[in-house]
Amino acid sequence: MNTLLNILMFFALIQPPAEPALDISDDVASAVKTGNAANVAKFFFANVDMKILDKEDVYSKAQAELILKDFFSKNPVKSFAVMHKGTSKTGDQFAIGTYETSSGKKFRAYFLFKKEGTGLTIQQLRFEAQDE
Repeated sequence: MNTLLNILMFFALIQPPAEPALDISDDVASAVKTGNAANVAKFFFANVDMKILDKEDVYSKAQAELILKDFFSKNPVKSFAVMHKGTSKTGDQFAIGTYETSSGKKFRAYFLFKKEGTGLTIQQLRFEAQDE
């Protein structure tokens, strides 16, 4: 019995450590709360599937940053809160939040993060008008 316990302990010790859970949604939320498009863009993949109001397309990282900067300048942030986030079986993550402007307009924000190398990047970003 003691030998079996020693063997089990040995295999438990040589197991590689589990991959740490990556979560960039808090970092992105902090950048959105400040209305800083450049800080959000740091997390963009090379091409971003983006829909902001009536502009929808796949944009380069630089184009997506400019469109987001324009959105933030026309809709200054009052508050932003992540309402829901989750992870798929493949390790992709999503976050859904509410973006409120200083004029009282509300937008539903959606972020899709995909694994890229050892980290996560924003592959999809949406800001849609929220019905009251």
